[in-house]
Amino acid sequence: MYNHQVNAVEKLVRLKVGALYMEMGTGKTRTALELILRRYNKGKVNHIIWLCPFSIKRSIEREIQKHIGKDLSMFTICGIETLSSSIKANVNLLQLAKEKKCFLIVDESNLVKNHRAKRTKNIIRLAQYCPYRLILNGMPISRTEADLYAQWYILDWRILGYQSFWSFAQNHVDWDERTRGRIKNIFNVDYLTRKIAPYTYQVTKSECLDLPRKTYGKVYYNLTDEQWVHYNNVANTLLFEIDEMRPETIYRLFTGLQNVISGLWVDPTKEPFVIKNFFHHPEENPRIQALMNKLEGVTEKVIIFCRYTHEINHIVTVLNKRYGPGVAVPFNGEVKHKQRELNLQAFESSARFFVANKTCAGYGLNLQFCSFVVYYNNDWDYATRSQSEDRVHRIGQQNNVHIIDLCADGTLDERILKCLSRKESLVYSFQRQIESMKNRDITAMKEWIEGKVEDIGENLYGKGCIDSGTATT
Repeated sequence: MYNHQVNAVEKLVRLKVGALYMEMGTGKTRTALELILRRYNKGKVNHIIWLCPFSIKRSIEREIQKHIGKDLSMFTICGIETLSSSIKANVNLLQLAKEKKCFLIVDESNLVKNHRAKRTKNIIRLAQYCPYRLILNGMPISRTEADLYAQWYILDWRILGYQSFWSFAQNHVDWDERTRGRIKNIFNVDYLTRKIAPYTYQVTKSECLDLPRKTYGKVYYNLTDEQWVHYNNVANTLLFEIDEMRPETIYRLFTGLQNVISGLWVDPTKEPFVIKNFFHHPEENPRIQALMNKLEGVTEKVIIFCRYTHEINHIVTVLNKRYGPGVAVPFNGEVKHKQRELNLQAFESSARFFVANKTCAGYGLNLQFCSFVVYYNNDWDYATRSQSEDRVHRIGQQNNVHIIDLCADGTLDERILKCLSRKESLVYSFQRQIESMKNRDITAMKEWIEGKVEDIGENLYGKGCIDSGTATT
């Protein structure tokens, strides 16, 4: 083990509950296995229930087998999402916890930060029958310190000292008066930090590893004239529907614009959107053209992260057509689990391009044999972006990691990349900007979305509409 892993074990080995907040790529799975081994050798536990995102179950199995061998009979690995809907899985796990001395691992515990979610309630119930409990995550919080409540209730409610979220909220949460359920601010953070510190080991890659550096680049391209007209028409329609009190209208705006940028035709008057391909052939899409131009001459393996299934399908088709069958493999939710495993094995051996959705490939996979990553499209959450980058920038990486973002000039892409660089939520950032406006100005909102201004509260033009026939590049 590395020194930081030894330090983690030494701190937590005498505790029944704890949290490993170790940045992706620092070896938290190996650290957790060492803590389990110490308890197992002393006869304190005889079975391990390992909860993790369903998409990484096989990766966890491989990681465990790498350290302890092929026999996994003392492990039960279950997808966290399964506990939201499967009565059978919940009953079986409860029975197992009652019959054996179980060590409960909740891997990627940020997935159970919602105290009202069924999965969270089921895990809390399960934890009551497991004498040893450990949560694993790259960072303590993904959005606000309120994320801590449910995760630490799973460990032991007495650590924070609150038996209900409402008592927690009364002492720490400042609610937004305008939007029900929206957190405006968290206070008394020092109290929370002080309470969890004795049970926590936290480390980042920069603190413990001498990894090769990451380099970032952007590839700009222009929408076609026809796309620009359509983009502005969609923006016109959806901006007039914006209600900052209803976040779903903001999501709808961003989704509609991103669909157009990715190469779709969108009818914004329908709910849900009616969409179809904007181009007759994927090769006509300027975004795919920009990708192919960037890949020209690249001889190493490449990971291409996409947001939408149609993007993955089109890119795989184009790459296999140009470079030969099987050179590109898809990895997303529509690919059956067994086939995903085969595609991952193909990428580890003969395939050159791994075209993936961050939801499926952003957690748990060890892809450090690759050092070239292209973000064909981004979503609006910094946590998922960070997780996906850490698939390659982790222990075992020998080369500098090159990360490329595609960006349609003068579009929503610009604002997404600015928010990601500042680790901001795109939706919340836009809500704050709207709330700062004294008068609703469509042109000012559009210019903020496109990254042309940083504060629309002070940039009110009073035009009230967008010239849908104008395309600036």
